[in-house]
Parts: sequence; structure tokens; C-alpha cells
Amino acid sequence: MALIPEPHDQWYVVHVLSGQENKVRDNIARRIDSEEMGDVVFEVLVPTERVSEVKKGKKSETKRKFFPGYIIANMHLLDEEGGLVDRTWYFIQETHGVIGFAGTKDKPIPMRPREVESMLVQIKEREESVKPKIAYDVGETIKVSDGPFQNQPGVIEEIDTEKGKLLVSVTVFGRPTPVELEYWQVEKEA
Repeated sequence: MALIPEPHDQWYVVHVLSGQENKVRDNIARRIDSEEMGDVVFEVLVPTERVSEVKKGKKSETKRKFFPGYIIANMHLLDEEGGLVDRTWYFIQETHGVIGFAGTKDKPIPMRPREVESMLVQIKEREESVKPKIAYDVGETIKVSDGPFQNQPGVIEEIDTEKGKLLVSVTVFGRPTPVELEYWQVEKEA
């Protein structure tokens, strides 16, 4: 049998009703206080990423869940022998909106330490950086929506997803000229 992580090192993926992730997390947080469960349920996360898009010439930023239908919970659910900690099990199972634990039929399996570490780094990175809502492809024709080349068509030559920038070829005085633009400064051709 696999070694059971220490109580504070046990992380689980909990399947919840899609669209109810924040509601389930908030409900668990309220119940942790009212039912004095803070000694066994430590943290509940709804992993999100910041997404930017341009609508009607205005740049906006929203948060989007990157594991829709799931929350991540750090809790003491298995004892040293691998048995369920009933108090924690029933607390989670009885939470409105919880379907069950991901990847298991009858008994939850904690995430591996390297999976947890990777996931926490990914959550932090995605919350800090802004990702464009629309994906572009090299060779795609777009329309510049902001800046000195506004309303001009262009062709995407390079994409830098890390920096959120595009190298776009626009025609200046009859010649193709490469221009570096941010994702929000262009839009798909209609």
C-alpha cells in the first residue's frame, strides 16, 4: 500500500456541480467555522486564471476557472492506516453541490506531492499573468483595433504567448512592416 501523506500534506480533487465551484468553496469555508472543522479541513481552492479580451474597442479582464467542475481541497481525510476520517468524509460529502472525489469509486486517493507542488505553482502563475481569451495563429489575418495602425488589416507573423504579444505585418506606404502589438490591440477579422 502507498504511504499516506501527513494530514497537512493531503490534497484532493473534489468533483462539484459545474458552475457551483465558488458557491461550494464558500459554503465549505462557512461550515468550517460553524462546525469547528478547521483542524481537519485546511484550505479549499478554485483555481482561476485572468483572461483579457476586447469587446467594442474596450479591454476587459475576467477570471475564468481552469478546472471547471472541480475544487482542490487540503484536508485530513485518510488516517495513517489509509482508513477514512469519517468526520472529514461526511463533512465534504454532505456539502451541497459536491458530487464526489475525482478519480475514485469508493475511497479518495490523495494527490502525489509532486502533483500538488506543480498544481500550486500553476495556480499562482495563472492568477498572476493575464491570458488572452482568443487564440491566434501564425499566418492569420487580423484587424488592428488600437494604436497608430487602428482599423488596418495585418497578418500575424509571430506569437509570444508568455508576453502576450504578436508580431503583425501591416502595410505602411505600400510595404509590409512588422509591428509588435499586444493581444488586446488586435481583433479577429469579421
